Amino acid sequence: MNLIHTLLAFIVALGTLVIVHELGHFLVARWCGVKVLRFSVGMGRVIFSRRFGKDQTEWALSVLPLGGYVKMLDAREQDLSDLSPQERKREFTQQSVWRRIAIVAAGPLANFVLAILIFAGLYMHGMPEPLPKLRAAPVESVAYQAGIRANQLITAIDGQPVAGWSDVRWRLLQLGLDKKTAHLDVSSPDTALPGATLLDTIALPLNSLSPQDMEGDFLHTLGIDLALPPAVLGQIAPGGPAMRAGLQSGDLILSVNHVAVVDGLALVELVRASPGKLLQIEGMRGQHRFNLEVTPDSVDTKSGAIGRILVEVRMAPEMITVRNDLPTAVAKAAHRTWDTSILTLKMLGRMLIGEASWKNITGPITIADYAGQTARLGLISYLSFMALISISLGVMNLLPIPVLDGGHLLYYSVEILTGRPVSERFSAIAQRAGMGVLMTLMLVAAFNDIVRLMF
Repeated sequence: MNLIHTLLAFIVALGTLVIVHELGHFLVARWCGVKVLRFSVGMGRVIFSRRFGKDQTEWALSVLPLGGYVKMLDAREQDLSDLSPQERKREFTQQSVWRRIAIVAAGPLANFVLAILIFAGLYMHGMPEPLPKLRAAPVESVAYQAGIRANQLITAIDGQPVAGWSDVRWRLLQLGLDKKTAHLDVSSPDTALPGATLLDTIALPLNSLSPQDMEGDFLHTLGIDLALPPAVLGQIAPGGPAMRAGLQSGDLILSVNHVAVVDGLALVELVRASPGKLLQIEGMRGQHRFNLEVTPDSVDTKSGAIGRILVEVRMAPEMITVRNDLPTAVAKAAHRTWDTSILTLKMLGRMLIGEASWKNITGPITIADYAGQTARLGLISYLSFMALISISLGVMNLLPIPVLDGGHLLYYSVEILTGRPVSERFSAIAQRAGMGVLMTLMLVAAFNDIVRLMF
């Protein structure tokens, strides 16, 4: 059932993005007066088609679902000797170079517009996400040395307000790639004056992050994590170590073996690290302090023995729903689309010079897996995933590789500079070279997909 769900989510996402991309080419071609012969979703042999409109454009579904194309009247591909002079004026190569640029660029631009519309809709609807309140940083971490402490709330980074945790992660990711110092505006409770807050600005250096750190959980590497709820016990499993020791639902755990427990995750980590070992528990039950002893069961796992006391511990961070009005949502969506595009180009550049791993290139298997995962999480996650893939599709198609839209735009740029089109011989050689590059990228992506699937 999960496989069917994943395939459907993948087909809907990819089909939507391909249709939007090709519609961009189609609509601008029609606007420029170029005759469109076929609009195909999918590549290869046509398995279903119908003709519509004044030009009897063929709307087709083809056998290979990975892509699509718009076939226009083109003297390089068809014999136009039987056409009237009026019809020949509607041929693609007869158009001015600026019109050809507009037609080719319209596909990637349509993907960017789709991403902006999705993000704007999500920002207006409201996106639930963790409040950017910080957990206590390890003493040896970069975050602690910079001045980050427990329960600080990040309100802005480099003067730009942040509302949720995704804003924090996104902004620090951008600054981390450039190895800059992030200036965090934070507020924290004033212990000396209940109800008041203290404001501070913390300079967080990011130059210690390696390319490998940026590919993983770089915030955790810095010592930055979300604040979590106190270690309050939930449901107690009957007959488990916690029940035998006398622990009860609602107990607040203060320390384990005289080590302070700052939140639920800290309690879980202490218990997991103590299989079969006696633990001294200090806590609060209502208004009364108590002391108990508990010995976690030892459970074997692939990574070794861990301790368990069979009790539920709440570890969900504090959430907030961020909503924006229409102008703010559109501006924020456009900014996010631009930043994501630039970040994608930076990552590609780093891969070319060896500062980032080629493992970051993914293919249809990984995309399908993520489509299924986000669809199971809900519509908001799924739409966010579609917006990000739409941006990636737009960026990849603008790369100056022959056979891609960006390669054709490169030809037209040369034509503008030289005053004459690129020769057919050069174009043919470049097309073969571009196909070789594209096939290499596809093989790398397929290899990475298989490795992820197996390991």
